[in-house]
Amino acid sequence: MANTIKHQGVVEEINGSHLRVRIIQTSACASCSIKGHCSSADTKEKLIDVYDMRALSFQPGDRVWVAGELSMGMMAVLLAFVLPFLLLIISLFAFMALWNDELWSALGSLALLVPYYGILWMNKSRMKKKFSFVIQPMS
Repeated sequence: MANTIKHQGVVEEINGSHLRVRIIQTSACASCSIKGHCSSADTKEKLIDVYDMRALSFQPGDRVWVAGELSMGMMAVLLAFVLPFLLLIISLFAFMALWNDELWSALGSLALLVPYYGILWMNKSRMKKKFSFVIQPMS
């Protein structure tokens, strides 16, 4: 159970095997008893897409658990932040060695992020399969 992340949610809509579930994501201090006196308490509503063959057994308004593996979160952080940061830093040093001009080196490094995120965007259907959630009824 330590390898999964679970959130309570409410089924918003069902379309075949596709469910859209609304979850309320809270920060750790959102449940604190003095959150009204602190500016760091934070809650956000999010819609999560879940593809499950058991979708027809649920109805809109049902309370469910949405679960995902912890490794999905780590992979998402790696793809969205760590790899682009490394690409930016390595390309900056490479362009500085080639061009010896800070402005063009910085612009060239930033320009490399456009195709990187473009490749991620073009592979979003493949990533949807990798970053999938499962749904469980509330007990």
